[in-house]
Amino acid sequence: MAPSPAPGPDQAAERALVAVVADWPVVAARIAGDVGEGGTVGAGDTAHVGEAPDGAGPVVVVHANRVVAASGAARAAGVTVGLRRREAQGRCPAAAVVTADPAREGRTFEPLAAALDAVTPRVEVRHPGEVAFPTRGPSRYFGGDAALVHRVAGVLDARLPPGVAPGVAVADGTFAAGCAARSGPAVVEPGASAAFLADRPVGEAAEHLDRDDAREATSVLARLGVRALGALAALPAPDVLARFGPAGELLHRLARGLDPRPLATRRAAPELAVAVELDPPIDRTDVLAFRAVALADDLHARLARDGRVCLRLGVEVETDHGERRRRSWRHEGGLTASAVAERVRWQLDGWLDGPAAERPTAGVTVLRLDPEEVTAARGRQLGFWGGETRIDEEAARALARVAALLGPDAVTVAEVTGGRGPTDRIASVPAAAVDLGARTVVRPGPTGPWPGRLPPPSPALVPASPVEVELRAADGTAVAVDGRGTVSAPPARLGRVEVVAWAGPWPADERWWDPDRARRRARVQVVLADGTAHLLALEGGVWHREGSYD
Repeated sequence: MAPSPAPGPDQAAERALVAVVADWPVVAARIAGDVGEGGTVGAGDTAHVGEAPDGAGPVVVVHANRVVAASGAARAAGVTVGLRRREAQGRCPAAAVVTADPAREGRTFEPLAAALDAVTPRVEVRHPGEVAFPTRGPSRYFGGDAALVHRVAGVLDARLPPGVAPGVAVADGTFAAGCAARSGPAVVEPGASAAFLADRPVGEAAEHLDRDDAREATSVLARLGVRALGALAALPAPDVLARFGPAGELLHRLARGLDPRPLATRRAAPELAVAVELDPPIDRTDVLAFRAVALADDLHARLARDGRVCLRLGVEVETDHGERRRRSWRHEGGLTASAVAERVRWQLDGWLDGPAAERPTAGVTVLRLDPEEVTAARGRQLGFWGGETRIDEEAARALARVAALLGPDAVTVAEVTGGRGPTDRIASVPAAAVDLGARTVVRPGPTGPWPGRLPPPSPALVPASPVEVELRAADGTAVAVDGRGTVSAPPARLGRVEVVAWAGPWPADERWWDPDRARRRARVQVVLADGTAHLLALEGGVWHREGSYD
């Protein structure tokens, strides 16, 4: 295959600056006071072990019992993102463990984004901890890309806690600029973004897009041996589009140093903007957030009627004294109604409850949501019960409230733990240890080795406790299983119903080294004349029905 041509002049990506504060959840916890001096945990968070001077102790932020962010001291001790909480504490016993809080992260980041308004009015927040804006005007004004980087870094340094340094970089497109901000250099020369990205893994592009189909395409590319962005960029764009569809096309653009879409500099759909006038003015964040939910639902319904989804949203707030705050928020995967309402709350929290010198002097009178960039909706797959992201999130919040009232162990969900029998493979775990926002609550667990494990599929119906039954041979004697795993005679009847087919047995000798917990069982599967199928287990000379197949 011929290599894909390099981007031509008409394809040149827009120069962009990206500023990143690494491990923002950790920094936000420190700013909010949830981690005090020596890395101690604030009220309402989990306990800690150990202390360190000057607030520099190791900190780990967890969500659903998994590490989502870690401080430099914790990473130096071996803590990485994705570790289970217990394993992270084992590697770094002195780490303070803080529960992830998106509202805290958005609220504390708003003053930093507002400080950059003095550099350019086109700042967009990609997510708390990362901002971007086009550099065409600001770069000329401040004397070049390098001077602009220095200026932005100085503005952020003045707002960040001591010892926290932002990463700031300029490149062709936000993807290349974001990669440079995390690893350097500060300025990638025009036209050099593709070469800069060539050695980076394809997975970084998929994470930038934040799309499931892009992650699936990345997995297939890795199995095909295309693991670096340079190798992907060398493939012909039509072939990538034909094989992987729109997700492959976007990945290919990123690999060539192009953004999937340029940073918007004007409103793309002004007729879709929605606003509400508040009389009397409101100065309470919770009341404003409630109004924002209804406004976000209205905006989402308008976009859905036209088959569109918002990628970049402008949130504008105006007070009774004429004070105004506007912020742009972007999400490459599209902003849902709940995501819009969430970002409005972050912005309101950051302004109304921010530093005293920057708070508005009057209540809010106008709240406006302006979709600055929209694209065609790709459609969505509804949940089994008709649920969508918003419904899933509301259910998760309801369970969290119940757990807060009754205790963390009062609300449990099923989780695959591994085992030989159907009752062994599923365990009830506290809901706080599971990401209830995920599409599938029952997560894949350990798959082996489990000698004697039943072949799939598992029984559809498993009784709370095994039901005692009688399995007999044709001569009326009870079917037995010897130490070699051989049945005494073929099963002929289960109770009064004829057995028309059977399989097994599957013997299991468990924990033979522990007399108090040792168990010996043998399982068989039977199909009866009435069309039902069951899983039976023999233990202690007695047969039990462990489950029934659908």
